[in-house]
Amino acid sequence: MKLKSILVGIAFVIFSACALLQNREVKASANAPINGVWRGQMNGLPAVTLLVTDEGGSLVGGVLFYFQQRANENSPWTATPGLPEPILNPKFDGKTLTFQISHRRAHPPRTLNDPPMPFHLTLVGPDKAELLNEKEGPPLTLTRSEY
Repeated sequence: MKLKSILVGIAFVIFSACALLQNREVKASANAPINGVWRGQMNGLPAVTLLVTDEGGSLVGGVLFYFQQRANENSPWTATPGLPEPILNPKFDGKTLTFQISHRRAHPPRTLNDPPMPFHLTLVGPDKAELLNEKEGPPLTLTRSEY
C-alpha cells in the first residue's frame, strides 16, 4: 500500500512538472515573433537597436538610439551611440509591442523631468517591423535577428 502511494505521488509530481513546462512553452511561443535583436538604420548608419527577450513569460528588453549628425549638408553623416535604456511596461498582443522609454537622459538638462515616451513596434512581415514614436515623425523599419 505504501509503494502504491509513493508511485501515485511520483506520477503526480511528473504530471505537474510536465503541465508547468508545457504552459511555460506556450507563453514563450506567444512572444516568439517579437523576441530578438531589432535594428534600424537611417542614412546608411545605425539609428536604433532594440533587444526584446522573454524571461519566463514576461517580456523585458532595452533600446539604444544613435545620434546622427553631420558638419554641413555636404559632409558625411556620423552616428554616435547614446545611453542604453530599459524598455518599460512592454506588452505584446501578437502583432504590436507597446512599451515606454525614459526620456530623462535624452537631452539633459532640459529633459530631466520628461515623462516616459510611448513606442509601438508593429510586425509588418517576417523579421520586419515598424518602430513608431507618435510624437516624432514617421515609423522606422527594423529588421530582426537572433541574439
